[in-house]
Amino acid sequence: MRAFDEEKTRVDEVDRSIYDIRDEVHPSFEVQSGLTESIVRKISDEKHDPAWMRVFRMKSLQLYNSIPVPNWGPSLDDLHLEDIVTYVRPDTTMRGKWSEVPEDIKNTFERLGIPEAERKSLAGVGAQYDSEVVYHNISAAAAAQGVIYTDMESALTGPYEDMVRKHFMKLVPPSDHKFAALHGAVWSGGSFVYVPPGVSVEIPLQSYFRLNAPGAGQFEHTLIIVDKGAYLHFIEGCSAPKYSVNNLHAGCVELYVGENARLRYSTIENWSKNMYNLNTKRARVEKGGTIEWVSGSFGSHISYLYPMSILKGEGSRMEFTGITFAGGGQNLDTGAKVVHGAPNTTSHISTKSISRDGGVSTFRSLVKVAPEASGSKSAVACESLMLDDRSRSDTIPVMDIQCDEADVGHEAKIGRISEQAVFYLMSRGLSEDDARAFIVGGFAEPIAKELPLEYAVEMNNLIHLEMKGSIG
Repeated sequence: MRAFDEEKTRVDEVDRSIYDIRDEVHPSFEVQSGLTESIVRKISDEKHDPAWMRVFRMKSLQLYNSIPVPNWGPSLDDLHLEDIVTYVRPDTTMRGKWSEVPEDIKNTFERLGIPEAERKSLAGVGAQYDSEVVYHNISAAAAAQGVIYTDMESALTGPYEDMVRKHFMKLVPPSDHKFAALHGAVWSGGSFVYVPPGVSVEIPLQSYFRLNAPGAGQFEHTLIIVDKGAYLHFIEGCSAPKYSVNNLHAGCVELYVGENARLRYSTIENWSKNMYNLNTKRARVEKGGTIEWVSGSFGSHISYLYPMSILKGEGSRMEFTGITFAGGGQNLDTGAKVVHGAPNTTSHISTKSISRDGGVSTFRSLVKVAPEASGSKSAVACESLMLDDRSRSDTIPVMDIQCDEADVGHEAKIGRISEQAVFYLMSRGLSEDDARAFIVGGFAEPIAKELPLEYAVEMNNLIHLEMKGSIG
């Protein structure tokens, strides 16, 4: 019991020492803060956009200016885009070897464990620093299978331009909402993945996004196409040091899952608590295909995040497993959406949320069953745990069932730690505080089991430190 007792010192916030180390900011180029036509044109110039992308960015800007700010979620009143720098290029070009990455940037990724993870357990890694990818590599074995894994700019201006043009922001059109339009206007960086038919990528690929510059925005775009009968596990991680000014993240993820293909997409969003995280993620699944989401939402001041799956083909399926942790000063509005657009499709959404120290956690879900989706099944389960009287947890499910032959269920639990369970553990020799810590740790365990080991360890560490803060 000694080790456990030693850990019970009070920790007010997550120990973010690894994530909060700031590098000196010395970009080779950055635009002025705000959003104007000249800024968007300058980004196009700097990135050598093809003509169609230049037009796309300008149309997106027009949409951004015409779409109102959402009025249904956490307040965005303190987010002022005129103070945000939308493009910051680090003082380096993209490298294929870690030894060629500038020392300060490389040290940051070393602290985050990215090169070590690549050596041990990944088939490829992309690392973005502020607005540009600074490192990208794919293993020889994956490349020999015909897998394409590169940065978005190389795909856009190289041999895969037609494939990018066919899919880019087709699942998440700029007209979808104000921050999708912003993304369309100023996006930069991100990853492009294509897995050929029948190819199974047994070792995961990973992209990591680091935002270092204060007052900057990051708008990376991830486009993944998994062709017929193929398999891929893709991992994304992200972090930023904390500043006294606001930062903004409005990335976009588009996932195309072919017939009988399977894609697992895992992510741990660990932004600093001055971050507005307004990310959009969407998948389209063809006949017999499967999309699996594993999502951990930590950090950030405000979050709007609702990964969406469109089950387009008969027999396609989705699973979403997620956890959200909201501490003091955080308002995290998260959830998942699914559209059953074909017969015999299935979906399962399972989420957990923890709030403490006045944190606000809101779970939103949407299940839509189209008239042609007969025989479809959907189950939604969300559990929320509040650790004190100052915190808040809300559940807002929406179901739009347009088909009589569908089986749809929803279960929600919001509560506190079971006193009966605490009593049982105390009868087994634990102190009350230790018993509560074990219960809360076990609450999140089903999510950790779905993550690769190193990410499960990171998530458990974040949760465990927060737990100690609540009972110490």
